[in-house]
Amino acid sequence: MLNDLVAALDIGGTKIAGALVDTGGRLLARIQRPTPAQESAARLSAAVDEVLGELTAAPEWHRVRGIGIGSAGPVDAKAGTVSPVNIPGWRDHPLVPDVRERVGGLPVTLVGDGVAIAAAEHWQGAARGRAGALCMVVSTGVGGGLVLDGALQPGPSGNAGHIGHISVDMDGDPCPCGSHGCVETIASGTNIARRAHASGWRPEPGGDASAAGVAEAARAGDPRALDAYARAARALAAGIAATATLVEIEIAVVGGGVARAGDTLFTPLRHELARYAVLPYVRSLALAPAITGTDAGLIGAAAASWKSLGVTVA
Repeated sequence: MLNDLVAALDIGGTKIAGALVDTGGRLLARIQRPTPAQESAARLSAAVDEVLGELTAAPEWHRVRGIGIGSAGPVDAKAGTVSPVNIPGWRDHPLVPDVRERVGGLPVTLVGDGVAIAAAEHWQGAARGRAGALCMVVSTGVGGGLVLDGALQPGPSGNAGHIGHISVDMDGDPCPCGSHGCVETIASGTNIARRAHASGWRPEPGGDASAAGVAEAARAGDPRALDAYARAARALAAGIAATATLVEIEIAVVGGGVARAGDTLFTPLRHELARYAVLPYVRSLALAPAITGTDAGLIGAAAASWKSLGVTVA
């Protein structure tokens, strides 16, 4: 069938992924490349081109109706530009015009990566059927998106729900975004590992020094690793509770690489959320791990594209 697919791009601090996606959320022709996050704008654009080049070469490409992009933010959906905090080579980078030119003028929809995970989880994941949800990605950075009144709410610029840059520590560390004490400065995988290292934790020789390694040490009972995850959980809980208090969501869904720590993150997060979500109308807030996993960014970017094309998928 013609025009029954969209192309999706998921652009983050560690990977650039692409796929063709149908109206049922099925992914075809999946591509992935590492993000050259510390390199030049030209090298970053070349990496996106590599992914698009493989997608446009797929035999199903003639069925593609539009392009959806979920990018680390902030993004500017109106201008079609991105300025990811964790990708310093891109500042006000004209991603949408570049992609549109590369794909022959097809319509391109841009949202933040947190909005993309919200779209994915509302379409196929833990927030399916919920009228109000905050869906988060906790990885190299921390992002989020909102579902209100049963519909995705990206906001005019495509950044609504960007919980990673809510300040939860007035005297906290500077954040690359320019503020201080943001959730991301405490709860991202990078900063969980940084906290553990600062306290004296070290992996075994040849071991994993990232947040995943810290999680492994926490499961083994290392107090410094446990502290790093408890601190991250406290920051996340404060941000989630503030959001729930403001807009009365029903559920908070947490995905991304850090969420793969499982109970190492979710046990202290549930405890801290009970301490912060204390008003009567937020005490029943549900908490769940994301279901759509590593495909969330692609599924959500596709959902945003289908929505912009007037096709209902969720």
